[in-house]
Amino acid sequence: MAIFSKETDRNPRSNETPKGPAQMAPAVQAVEDRAPIRLATAPAAHDEGRAYLDKGSKVSGKLSFDGPARIDGQVDGEIHAKESIVIGESAVVTAQIKAASVVVAGKISGDIVAAQRIEIRPSAKVLGNVTSPVLIIHEGALFEGHCSMQAESPRDSKVAVFPKEERIPQAQKA
Repeated sequence: MAIFSKETDRNPRSNETPKGPAQMAPAVQAVEDRAPIRLATAPAAHDEGRAYLDKGSKVSGKLSFDGPARIDGQVDGEIHAKESIVIGESAVVTAQIKAASVVVAGKISGDIVAAQRIEIRPSAKVLGNVTSPVLIIHEGALFEGHCSMQAESPRDSKVAVFPKEERIPQAQKA
């Protein structure tokens, strides 16, 4: 193996001219013989949100999104989304937010309710109450408010109540 040793590569293909749009180094070509190389590409715009409010945009009122959305501007009012919402680092939001999931990297003043999860990133400042079954707060984030981690959906569960004489004493459980 010529990649990690000083020995010459005994692979007959190593002397071939590299193929493809970019000329590859011999070490990369040797790896290519064993496994395909996948180049990392920038994430597509639709991965972070189909709806987008850029820096400099200001909106007052009720916003409603059917798909994922990203906000980097200013919003005052209410935000409702059926899918996820990303609040970017430059965003300043004074609103009540209800969505499937919420990722916060900017400033929010208002309550957040998420059906799946809330993530508060290190650059975020959240002043308000949050309600979600999953809450992630990164080190460095500012969160001032109350947290309620309710179940994702109400479950139909039955509770059996036993008469006092049928209950097991706490000492006998161990």
